[in-house]
Amino acid sequence: MPEQRQGNGPPVNGNAAAGNAYTIDLPTFSRRLKDLYAHWREHKDEFWGSSDVLAIATPPPSEDLRYLKSSAVNVWLLGYEFPETIMVFGNKQIHFLCSQKKASLLDVVKSTAKEAVGVEVVMHVKAKSEDGTTKMDNVLHAVHVKSISDAYNTPVIGYIAREGPEGKLLEAWTKKIKDSGLQLSDITNGLSDLFAVKDQNELVNVKKAAHLTASAMKNFVVPKLEKVIDEEKKVTHSSLMDDTEKAILEPAKVKVKLKAENVDICYPPIFQSGGIFDLRPSATSNDDGLYYDSASAIICAIGSRYSSYCSNIARTFLIDSTQMQTKAYEVLLKAQEAAIGALIPGNKVNAVYQAALAVVDRDAPELVSNLTKSAGTGIGLEFRESGLILNAKNDKLLKPGMVFNVSLGFHNLQNETNKEKSRNFSLLLADTVIVTNDGRDVVTHLSSKALKDVAYSFNEEEEEEEEEELQVKAKSIGRDTMYSKTTLRSDNHEISREEKRRLHQEELARQKNEETARRLAGEETLTGNSRNAAKTSADVVAYKNVNDLPPPREMIIQVDQKNEAILLPIYGNLIPFHVATVKTVSSQQDTHRSWYIRIIFNVPGGPFTPTDAKNQGAIYLKEVSFRSKDPRHISEMVQVIKTLRRNFMARESERAERATLVTQEKLVLAGNKFKPVRLPDLWIRPTFGGRARKLSGTLEAHANGFRYSTTRQDERVDIMYGNIKHAFFQPAEKEMITLLHFHLHNHIMVGNKKTKDVQFYVEVMDVVQTLGGGKRSAYDPDEIEEEQRERDRKNKINMDFQSFVNRVNDIWSQPQFKGFDLEFDQPLRELGFHGVPYKSSAFIVPTSSCLVELVETPFLVITLSEIEIVNLERVGFGQKNCDMAIVFKDFKRDVMRIDSIPTSSLDGIKEWLDTTDIKYYESKVNLNWRQVLKTITDDPQKFIDDGGWEFLNLEGSDSSSGDSESDQGYEPSDAEPESDSEDEESDSESLVESEDDEEEDEDEESEEEKGKTWEELEKEASHADREIGNESDSEDERRRRKKNFGKSRAGPSSAASKRMKFR
Repeated sequence: MPEQRQGNGPPVNGNAAAGNAYTIDLPTFSRRLKDLYAHWREHKDEFWGSSDVLAIATPPPSEDLRYLKSSAVNVWLLGYEFPETIMVFGNKQIHFLCSQKKASLLDVVKSTAKEAVGVEVVMHVKAKSEDGTTKMDNVLHAVHVKSISDAYNTPVIGYIAREGPEGKLLEAWTKKIKDSGLQLSDITNGLSDLFAVKDQNELVNVKKAAHLTASAMKNFVVPKLEKVIDEEKKVTHSSLMDDTEKAILEPAKVKVKLKAENVDICYPPIFQSGGIFDLRPSATSNDDGLYYDSASAIICAIGSRYSSYCSNIARTFLIDSTQMQTKAYEVLLKAQEAAIGALIPGNKVNAVYQAALAVVDRDAPELVSNLTKSAGTGIGLEFRESGLILNAKNDKLLKPGMVFNVSLGFHNLQNETNKEKSRNFSLLLADTVIVTNDGRDVVTHLSSKALKDVAYSFNEEEEEEEEEELQVKAKSIGRDTMYSKTTLRSDNHEISREEKRRLHQEELARQKNEETARRLAGEETLTGNSRNAAKTSADVVAYKNVNDLPPPREMIIQVDQKNEAILLPIYGNLIPFHVATVKTVSSQQDTHRSWYIRIIFNVPGGPFTPTDAKNQGAIYLKEVSFRSKDPRHISEMVQVIKTLRRNFMARESERAERATLVTQEKLVLAGNKFKPVRLPDLWIRPTFGGRARKLSGTLEAHANGFRYSTTRQDERVDIMYGNIKHAFFQPAEKEMITLLHFHLHNHIMVGNKKTKDVQFYVEVMDVVQTLGGGKRSAYDPDEIEEEQRERDRKNKINMDFQSFVNRVNDIWSQPQFKGFDLEFDQPLRELGFHGVPYKSSAFIVPTSSCLVELVETPFLVITLSEIEIVNLERVGFGQKNCDMAIVFKDFKRDVMRIDSIPTSSLDGIKEWLDTTDIKYYESKVNLNWRQVLKTITDDPQKFIDDGGWEFLNLEGSDSSSGDSESDQGYEPSDAEPESDSEDEESDSESLVESEDDEEEDEDEESEEEKGKTWEELEKEASHADREIGNESDSEDERRRRKKNFGKSRAGPSSAASKRMKFR
């Protein structure tokens, strides 16, 4: 193994002072010099051996890998290693004895040292022809003089006793100070305590080194071993060591973007197998061949440095492991996790080893004697910081900023096998861990150590038996084996998909009944505003440890609903990200019919994102993109991720509809410096009213809200950002309009109308009527040109809207708007279905947080987080249509009904409801929900005692007929929900009307006059019964039913032809 690197300096810095190519970071030098003097003066007697002067002598460069305290001081204080340099720190002076070139580089610290700690820097330049003894006498004389002035008769010189002198200069210096008659004292403990707590810059270097180390293990070592074992190649431990070292020194090979000149190894990579194991850090890789027969173990340990800061990782791989090996590894993994869990500020260092020992003593007491005597050491500029050994004797306190190599193992374990090389084995696990203010951060987590990822089985018969056992076990544990719903788009059979959905719905039913019971009992409230209580992405954890990760099934994007995590396939592994870290997710199609999903994460330090003061040294992933040929899966992922994110924000901040807020804040107009974001030539709904000609206007985004205005002074609408509950952007696809829609918390006035829904739109196509009525050829150049113009106009309008939306999203990402949780949502047409929410058929589309219909008025906007349950009614009887009853958490609200949904859409609706964690039931009849909710609110305890919503599982049996309406075909609900934005004038009409619509209406009337079928007569009789009503109904209700009698809701078949013209 080529050993060509310096002890602690960066590889390129071995001759740092050879020229002036390097510059010293003066702010860092000033800060750390203050820390050195402060620590020295405060703990002079405790750690620094009562030293009055500190003498640090750095030896000449060496080709050996070594870690010296003197080199560490150089790098920590000056940024580079200065070989053959003597530094003497006193209360009034700092002396440097070095060559001319080093002195010229160190000259810049003179003024900084004076300002920082009030000391004078004195240079003693040694010529090449000199031995330096004269300069040493000058240094010692100056120390004597200053000590006399400071009332010290015989000053104590502190030096690093454990480092022997190397080279003529250091040998002469050691002889001088020993012959001087001055008292000498060891300062090793003081330097160790000084280096124990790292600052933010140091932690960044550690994290970069750890990322490189873990990436090398994951992206090089593991694939290399798998290939060797799979192809049964013969390789030696030493050859694996050389290959791994080369991979570390070229970070691009392991998919890491770090400069190669800043990278080095901590030690030659260690590979051990074949019964010969050494768990000490000084172990080496021998020339024996890699042994990977059954019941064998392979230990791999690698360490890398970035800018001189070390990191370490070790993994043990099991080949066709025995039961004893598996148990020992599981115990070791638990013990290491316990040790890592004990790394909490305020704990004693010995608590870390005691936590690991307690796990072994509890789960496998027979292995206690085989456990290593320590759980690792501190790590940083030195690979092993002697003052921070994680053993049972160290009673120092853990502090934020400390970094540890948590290394734990079992040595000399005996395996029951006939193979000699498999009989003796050892296990080792090591990770680099940073102690943080609120816990710890395992910075080498990228490389998995879960048993399923390190245990390899090459016995095909055993594999088949295990698969059969797993299948039986999966069936037995039922709902405990629920995987992420995003895997439903796999190659599983339909029965399997339905079974998973059923199991998930059972779990949702249990949770929903518990939640409803708490709310009805008064333990929960649906009101309140806790916007500022939301957690940041830095405060959430998807998985406490790697064992909680769900087992990987396919290398596709998956979502873990239970832990609110997104599992992304990165470099062959599923990497979890908490949904709180996601900023936006979007999808788009390229020209090759491939679909892309793009996920952008919250990254501190952006233009509108505050710096994360708690984790300044963290490395963040900004964005990631994936390509797929399956647009359905991409659309589902976008919808699921957005839904998860919305639900998380809603739950954490406990946001509720601000019904009590009436007075709106005043709009703050953008100043001359920052021009408002503008979108011109828009129409508004609801309209301003009046008989004057309608005018288009401009929408502007100002400091705290939107303003829409036309050329008329009285036509102006202000929408405050804080009053926006949901914002939607719907580009024109099959519709004739591109729109922005705002659903508000509180009503505002648009003209003389009170509304919670405000929409701004542009018609992407003009209505053109051909004169003469003659048919035009499909190849007519004018027709082709007209179609092309329409396409270009539609694309331009969509792009203008998209640009406006993106710029507004940037504004909403500013810190002052974080509490509003605003982002433009886009309806997902792939999940849409036809239905009748009000009086006419419409195409209803889900978004990540709502169920909407934004084209026809009155608008439909249902917030998913406000839904209690959904009941799918009239399911069965071989009918073509079914209904959806949406029950809200606020039982005072009327149940929202969407009628005449084609049964062909039923399975997609169930899948969507299940994906969004909404509990749904199915019944064969329409329920009288007004009476049901009245029964629940009158006696909540009886409702809870009777099992909550489980009465809906009767699926319309005879026992529920008393609470149901007639099941004779289609019937409208008992009460029509009223819309705040409904207008009796033109608002309920389509945006575009034509004479063809009138002709179709006349045709329909003429067909009705010809005669009525039995089904129509039966419906008419049913309507007559409903008109008579119950005795308890009021006269107003009877008049309303009589007024609405005969108003049939058009089915999807009749509406489709009309809407085709509209689109």
